Amino acid sequence: MTLEIWLAFVATSAVLLVIPGPTILLVVSYALGQGWRTALPTAIGVALGDFTAMTLCLLGLGALLAASATIFTVLKWIGAAYLVWLGIKLWRAGGALDAKPRTDAASSLKMLGHAWIVTALNPKGLVFFVAFLPQFIDLKLPFLPQVGVLAATFLVMAFTNVVAYALVASRARTMARSARTLGIINKAGGSLLIGAGIATVTLRASQS
Repeated sequence: MTLEIWLAFVATSAVLLVIPGPTILLVVSYALGQGWRTALPTAIGVALGDFTAMTLCLLGLGALLAASATIFTVLKWIGAAYLVWLGIKLWRAGGALDAKPRTDAASSLKMLGHAWIVTALNPKGLVFFVAFLPQFIDLKLPFLPQVGVLAATFLVMAFTNVVAYALVASRARTMARSARTLGIINKAGGSLLIGAGIATVTLRASQS
């Protein structure tokens, strides 16, 4: 894997992680209700959930690549189209984030488990990983070393993102729930996702 591909993965992952979804909604709800102490357990739970989802995804991708490189390539094209569609959807989403403070006295273990379940069992997350990860896998190179680097990078970034969201939500609660702020994030992220999908298709076409 080249440094350029890895940096592209980091940049795209950063955009995807910062966009609010079910996991971030849960994290913000806990932080709004119980403060900064929720950051570590929810971050660990999200990282474990992403690890679970990515493992299931990579097992399937590995089997698919072993069966047919052509089908794997077709999946990469479909994935690029999915990124563009997701970007358009995010652009039109506005700034809605119905994060209600969770005031129930949840233990750290309960928060960890809740974050893990929400992240791991989110079907949209599995679809996302199937569409997203193949974009950065070079069929000419060994599969496992590449996905190992990508998975480790994503998990570290996911952990850091959740900690940041929890701390911001606990300290700056108005900003964390601001429709304007979330609208800007969604539009910026949507634009970058559309660009990433188009860039992937353009690059692949120039290499064919």
